[in-house]
Amino acid sequence: MSMPAGSMPLSRRSFGALAAAAAAGGLARPAVAQGAPLRIGLMLPFSGTFAALGENIAAAVELYIAEKGGRIGGRTPQLIRLDDESNPANAVQNVNRLVGRDRAEVMIGTVHSGVVMALVQASRERGVPLIIPNAGNVAATRELCSPTVFRSSFSNWQPAYGMGLALAKSGVKRACWVTWDYAAGAESGQGFADGLKAGGGELVRELKLPFPETNFQPLLAQIPGLNVDAVGSFFAGGGAVQFVREYAAAGLKDRIPLTGSGFLTEGVLGPQGAAAEGVRTALHYGDGLDNPKNTAFRAAFKQRTNRDADVYAVQGYDAAQMLAAGLEATRGDPTAEAAFARGIRSARIDSPRGAFTLSPSHNPVQNIYLREARGGENRVIGVAAEALADPGTGCRMT
Repeated sequence: MSMPAGSMPLSRRSFGALAAAAAAGGLARPAVAQGAPLRIGLMLPFSGTFAALGENIAAAVELYIAEKGGRIGGRTPQLIRLDDESNPANAVQNVNRLVGRDRAEVMIGTVHSGVVMALVQASRERGVPLIIPNAGNVAATRELCSPTVFRSSFSNWQPAYGMGLALAKSGVKRACWVTWDYAAGAESGQGFADGLKAGGGELVRELKLPFPETNFQPLLAQIPGLNVDAVGSFFAGGGAVQFVREYAAAGLKDRIPLTGSGFLTEGVLGPQGAAAEGVRTALHYGDGLDNPKNTAFRAAFKQRTNRDADVYAVQGYDAAQMLAAGLEATRGDPTAEAAFARGIRSARIDSPRGAFTLSPSHNPVQNIYLREARGGENRVIGVAAEALADPGTGCRMT
C-alpha cells in the first residue's frame, strides 16, 4: 500500500529496458478510433498479500462506470485486468504487455510502491495517462512528476504529517518514530517530524529495524528511556498486528500513547484485538465519516460486492472520477495530453472522503482525519490537517 507496499525502486537497468522497448516500438501509442471502446489498463494485485486491495480498487472503478450508464467521456470503457502480483521484478514486463500488446490508452495502478515506478516511467516516456489509486511513494508526484501522472490516494508524507501536527496541537512536545527501515517508513517519518515541528513539537529519535523483520523487542525496550510524550509509527499488515500487540504487552500502551499513520490499524483491527483499542491514527478516510456522498457510496459498494467499502475502494472510485474528468475535457481522447491534464486539475472530485482537488504536482489536496480505534472500527474523531497538500518538492512539470 504504500503500505509495506514495498519501497524498492526499480533499477536504472529496468528503466533502461522499458525505454528500449519503447524505442523498438513495443510501447507504441494506440490511435484513438471514433466510437471505439476505451481501453483502460487496471494493473493491480489480484493475487497474493494485497489481492483484496486490488479487488476493491477494481470493483470501485466498475461501480463508478456503472453509475455513469456504462460510458465515460462519450466512450464505453473496456477494462483490461493485469495481475502485477505486487512483484517489482516483473513490473517492466507487465507494463510492456499492458501498453504494448494490450494497447491500453490509460492506466490505473497500482498498490505496491516498487511496482508503480514502472508505470510512472512508462507514462512519462510514452504519454499514456496514469492514475495511481494507492502507492504512496513521494517520488511519483515530486521529482518524477509528469503532466500525465496523477494520484487519487495520498503521499506517504501526508497522513504522518497530520498525525504529528495533531499530537503537537494536543500538547505533545517530544515524540519518537518507530518503523521498518525502508522508503515508506522514512517518507512517513519525515511527514511526522514536519507535522510535529509545525505544531511546536520535536521528533527526538527514530527507531528502525530492517524490512520485513518483526523482532520488535529491542526497539520497545528503548522507548521508556527516551522521555517522550508519544510514539508515532508506520507498520502495516502482519507487522502492524504484531507491533501493536507487543507494544501493549510490554506495558507501554497505558504509559506512552501509541499513534501512527493510518495503516497501523487499517484493515487489521480484528487480529489486533484489545491491544488496538484507543490507538489514534491519521488517514484521509475513516469509519463513521458523515457526508451524503460517503453514505451513498458505501451502500452502493456493499450492494455490488457484498463487502464493506474501505480506503482502497474510495481511492479506486476517485481514480475513475478523475479519469472521467479528463475524458470529458477531451471528448474521450486521452491522447490530448494538455487538455486531459487541465480537465483533471480543474476538477473538484466529489469523493466519499470529502471533496478534493489536485495540487500542482497532481497529488490530492485533502483532509487528513484523526481516528481512534473503537470497537473494531477506526472512528473519525476530528480533522488532523485540513486541505493538506504534499509539498511536491522537486516537481518540475515539462
